[in-house]
Amino acid sequence: MSVDKIISHLHSYPPRYGPEWGSGGIFGLKYYKKMLYYTVAFDAEAHFIKDYDEQLYNFRMLGKAPASGGDTYNAVEAVDDFLYFGGWVHAPAIYKGGKISFKNKYSHVHEYNIEDDSLRLLWKDSIHHSTKWAGEVSDIIYDPYEDRLLIARQDGDEHLGVYAIDRDTGDEKKLTDSPSLKGDILHDSAFFTSGDSFSKGIQKVMCFDLIEKKWTEFPVNNIISMDGEDILVNSVGDVASIYNRFFVFTRGGILIGNPLSGENFRAARLFDFFTFQSPMRSNTLYINGGVLIAYNAHHDALYSVKTLEDKVKYTLTNAIVAPTLLIYIAPPMAKIVGAFGARITSMEIVGDKIVIGTSTSPNLGAGDAVPYDTGHRGFSILNINALQNPPPPVSITMPLALISLVMQKTEHYNFGGVPLDGYRNPKLIIYASKSNKLTIYEYDLSLPLTYSHSDSFPILPGKNVIDLSAFSGIVSFSLKNIDAVGKIRIVLE
Repeated sequence: MSVDKIISHLHSYPPRYGPEWGSGGIFGLKYYKKMLYYTVAFDAEAHFIKDYDEQLYNFRMLGKAPASGGDTYNAVEAVDDFLYFGGWVHAPAIYKGGKISFKNKYSHVHEYNIEDDSLRLLWKDSIHHSTKWAGEVSDIIYDPYEDRLLIARQDGDEHLGVYAIDRDTGDEKKLTDSPSLKGDILHDSAFFTSGDSFSKGIQKVMCFDLIEKKWTEFPVNNIISMDGEDILVNSVGDVASIYNRFFVFTRGGILIGNPLSGENFRAARLFDFFTFQSPMRSNTLYINGGVLIAYNAHHDALYSVKTLEDKVKYTLTNAIVAPTLLIYIAPPMAKIVGAFGARITSMEIVGDKIVIGTSTSPNLGAGDAVPYDTGHRGFSILNINALQNPPPPVSITMPLALISLVMQKTEHYNFGGVPLDGYRNPKLIIYASKSNKLTIYEYDLSLPLTYSHSDSFPILPGKNVIDLSAFSGIVSFSLKNIDAVGKIRIVLE
């Protein structure tokens, strides 16, 4: 089937029945052997576009209708003539009294035979509990040495860790109890992240030697960024294996390194605006020898506010200071190539196009269940040549009150991590209520990561305009003193 014909099948998905928390999205986009696959969450629909036809699977092998869920982490892999897709599904979904029961929630891996269009349930797991669930399948990695699948499981209450799944029988073998969200193969090992998504962030990187079957762990919590300060709650979005290194894209930055080759992990601040802007619930896309990744403006959030703690979480997760930013990583460069709405949920290359799945609404918390998906989900199409075009205009606005709150509560001062590559007239505007000092840190992604260079500027009450055209690479910032009145605007053009 031609690329244009495949793309002609793509359309938007308005809110429809699918009990869960907020909005899911388009997940798992995979173009392989002239077939395009994706799952629509929370509608629990797996789509297969092939041979001038589109087939739909509603996860009936897991249980009765109506189902909800599907996949919210892009768990998909292709091997030989087979496509493997995983995630989680309520089958059937149980919604009552504004709450969801997890008794019928299953983690799953399905196998689709592309050659003969057959589908089978390879593996499933459930703890059949009303308020707890078995770890969702958030990543699938093919182990070419043992011809098996490695699945990562972090989001859940029980059965967490990394598991090996036999491709023929579906038999499972637990390889580690440490929760893991994402992984990829680097040389003769599979690297996995481990931590949590909503309180501490990534805590360690685990390396599994595919030949010797041995684990090695490397702590990465409290790693200092290139600008001299650690990154607050660096929740994992996705990972990449490039340049003989393991890249971990997190809230507020990137971890890069390969301790197995003697290069310890180091961190670079990236799009750290003291909000929940992050690459969570999206995927890395290998393209032109580099990596494309989206830092989402609104992927997870709190909706209902019942306590003072809820109010703080609501503020931090619903503060929108920048659009979703699509960035191309080709060290030492980091280049913004797109500005989008609430979030990008999945990306894939189809011919000379980049197909992007989007949603207008975030995933929500346990107290915000509704009987339908709350987002408008759809697709955006970019030409691959967009990576070589000038970057789009971008505007970022941070209230000084937000910066001051974080400075007071956490003693974290550094923010930003804004790529300037391709911009001719970038500037920073500070509307201040008192005198202050601004420090700008300048760095890039040359490997191995080193340190930043810094310059300081006096800030006066009123409007201050700082010309950033004298800087290059990536810049982050800090203010010496708290100023809760006013705002910072970063204008890239």
